[in-house]
Amino acid sequence: MNKQRGISLSGLMVWGFILAMVALVAIKVAPSAIEFYKIRKDIKAVAETAGPNATVAELRKSYAKYAEIDHISDVRPEDLDITKEGNQIVISFAYEKKIGLFGPVSLLIDYQASTSGQ
Repeated sequence: MNKQRGISLSGLMVWGFILAMVALVAIKVAPSAIEFYKIRKDIKAVAETAGPNATVAELRKSYAKYAEIDHISDVRPEDLDITKEGNQIVISFAYEKKIGLFGPVSLLIDYQASTSGQ
């Protein structure tokens, strides 16, 4: 006898729902993650191009230029923590991003990065 193979309609609906939820989360989170990686790239560029005698104001102004070009709104120049470890300038930031998924359900992501090697 031949056994039937395949997926039932209810199985198809369950897997379709799961796939739709995963796609919804990915679509909502992707812009936030992309912006985080842009910010991280920009602070690394600012730290690498900064001279050894660069002031905090100069570094913030340099980051502001990068942020304007990349259309970054989550981290302002005032939000950067700028320190000096030895001869290396270390720029770091941390922020939370709340992303509404549907109805009362939202996702909270803690972003943080630093130019230090740690």
